[in-house]
Amino acid sequence: MATIRLCPDGRLIEAPAEMASFLEGEGLTCRNWDVSKLREGLRGNYTLTEAEKAEILAVFKEEVESLKAEGGYVAADVVILSEKTPDLETLLGKFSREHHHSEDEVRFVVDGHGIFTIRGRSGRYVEITVGPGDLITVPAGTRHWFTLAEDRRIKCIRLFQDPSGWAAIYDDAPARGASVQT
Repeated sequence: MATIRLCPDGRLIEAPAEMASFLEGEGLTCRNWDVSKLREGLRGNYTLTEAEKAEILAVFKEEVESLKAEGGYVAADVVILSEKTPDLETLLGKFSREHHHSEDEVRFVVDGHGIFTIRGRSGRYVEITVGPGDLITVPAGTRHWFTLAEDRRIKCIRLFQDPSGWAAIYDDAPARGASVQT
């Protein structure tokens, strides 16, 4: 279950009803899907084949299709970040810079943990730690950054409104058009 830490005071919000109310007020969405229906070999494994990634998508097909219809998403895939990811530190360096996207950023966590730090509607920064079963939607244009949690691994289903994927927009980018997929 996700947790919320308010910045800069560090106050934690963990009660589901309080979290939902707070997130709604900030224009954010966090839900929870049941990961127990996924076989263990797909959850703890961080070197999945393309067939195993397709199996994860098939297990959550109903939920993904519902979300696609709801948000206008047209594509989904599985992304893995772990100690086995080539150039992990370089990727994390890009993700940890504050940025936004021209479309929603949607992540459903299959396994592992991550931390999204998001500037909400109020301008206040909110740290949302997500784990297995958590689905987070960061609306288009919302400033945020991402890092791995203490376990240093995460496996997610990503949904896209544009099949080519997201491009991060950095306001402080030295060159026009600097972008990275996250």
